[in-house]
Amino acid sequence: MAEEKKFVTESGILVKSVYTPKDLPGWDYEKQLGLPGHYPYTRGVYETMYRGKTWTMRLYSGLATAEESNQRYKYLLSQGQTGLSVALDLPTQLGYDSDDALVEDEVGRIGVAIDTLADMESLFDGINLGQISTSFTINSTAIILLAMYVAAALKQGVPLNQISGTTQNDMVKEFLARKTYIFPMEDSLRISVDIIEFCAKNIPKWNPINIAGYHIRESGADSVQELGTIMKTAILIAEETLKRDVDIDTFAPRLSFELWTGTDFFEEVAKYRAARRIWAHIMKEQFGAKNPKSMLFRVFAGGNGITLPAQEPFNNIVRVTMQSLISALGGAQAIHAPAYDEAIATPTQESALLALRTQQILACESGITKTVDPLAGSYYVEFLTDELEKRTWAYMREIDEQGGLIHGITTGSIQRQVQNRAYEMERKIQSGEKVMVGVNKYHDRNSKNVDIPIYQADDSVLKKQKARLGEVRRMRDGKKVSASLAQVRHAAKKKVNLFPSVLEAVQNYATIGEITGVLREEIGEYDEPPIF
Repeated sequence: MAEEKKFVTESGILVKSVYTPKDLPGWDYEKQLGLPGHYPYTRGVYETMYRGKTWTMRLYSGLATAEESNQRYKYLLSQGQTGLSVALDLPTQLGYDSDDALVEDEVGRIGVAIDTLADMESLFDGINLGQISTSFTINSTAIILLAMYVAAALKQGVPLNQISGTTQNDMVKEFLARKTYIFPMEDSLRISVDIIEFCAKNIPKWNPINIAGYHIRESGADSVQELGTIMKTAILIAEETLKRDVDIDTFAPRLSFELWTGTDFFEEVAKYRAARRIWAHIMKEQFGAKNPKSMLFRVFAGGNGITLPAQEPFNNIVRVTMQSLISALGGAQAIHAPAYDEAIATPTQESALLALRTQQILACESGITKTVDPLAGSYYVEFLTDELEKRTWAYMREIDEQGGLIHGITTGSIQRQVQNRAYEMERKIQSGEKVMVGVNKYHDRNSKNVDIPIYQADDSVLKKQKARLGEVRRMRDGKKVSASLAQVRHAAKKKVNLFPSVLEAVQNYATIGEITGVLREEIGEYDEPPIF
């Protein structure tokens, strides 16, 4: 007798052929669902959700120079994009100036190069920073980039209490998955909390950290590992911030999250619902939060690169549409729709516009914004929501039993779990057990590679960036720069909040390399231990 085929979700949850009320024993509507905008927020963080305000539509974008990126931003805003998401080049992410010989080949390659406040001013020239929300995917140098953004806004006459947006600022996932770290782990966390503390007291509309599960999923983790890791990260960040004598209800309402949206439709929708419930319980029961806003799992949902292959790239339009639909049905506050050509090159203006139009069509033509949490009550969706919650709590306990999150990262135990899962998924793709249309099934072997337009960065980017940087150095007041860098050094040595001194330094046009260089000298760099 042939073995019956087993159906499982991406996270390995066994899927039955049909679900009934018997699959939800003891299920309590008020306890597990309730109404949108009310504890435990399973159905959404706001009562009216998209009936009141459609999700913020962001496209991750940064091109070569500030001027070129500025043109792209203005174009996308003119086409209805409702928030900006800035992609920065690797030298900027790692704290090197564009004229540093170590990084010259990477200047402007995968994002915009930002060396000084002059670049930030050009990046947002003609864009009112009091009227737009901006997200920065920046981590190790987040404190410098935010200081530059604040300085640019102040020069526009925008007061601190009107500046809105997000800095990713999640260093845990850098050590765990993405690897664009600079400073030792303890110091990196301290600088992250400096940003949270300063924003809580001075920039009330800014989300000072975006705790990201996206990158661990890109590395191969499943939904349970993603949720468990971000929850443990958020707990760690909250505990570290509380040591600053900042009340939980002062900073927790501005904590935000980012999750990866895959293509396992119902599991991914259920993941967002489970995440809201878990976070509400953590805030209320573990931290004693009283402000309902502290309990809101506000999330930026990202369509992802790993599911968008270079083979038959137009198929990715369908995948991106599905990921955007999942994110919306999951109740995300902001959604990033990738362009179909991201596996091949930086998106062109045309492919970026198509990604934006995808979200707009879903929001305006599909009808999904007319009611809140339309999949609620599905026996399957509720079963998956409960199961993901249960497995996530179990994974969090497992992390604790192994010595905690930081111990798990420094010893490599969490990375090994992710790598093992990534290997298993790749094995399934190679064997055909996991189908990727156009890659390992239903692909036209006789067709030639599709010829699509490719974005090409101007070869003169490095020359332009060096010239601008040289001009800034000639025009600035060298004595003020030296004095402000000395203040950064003093703050680092004394371990007081770095933000005020960094803000003064960028206002005097100190470079990102100069500021990071002082911090490197004072607090050192992280050397990742070998992981076997």
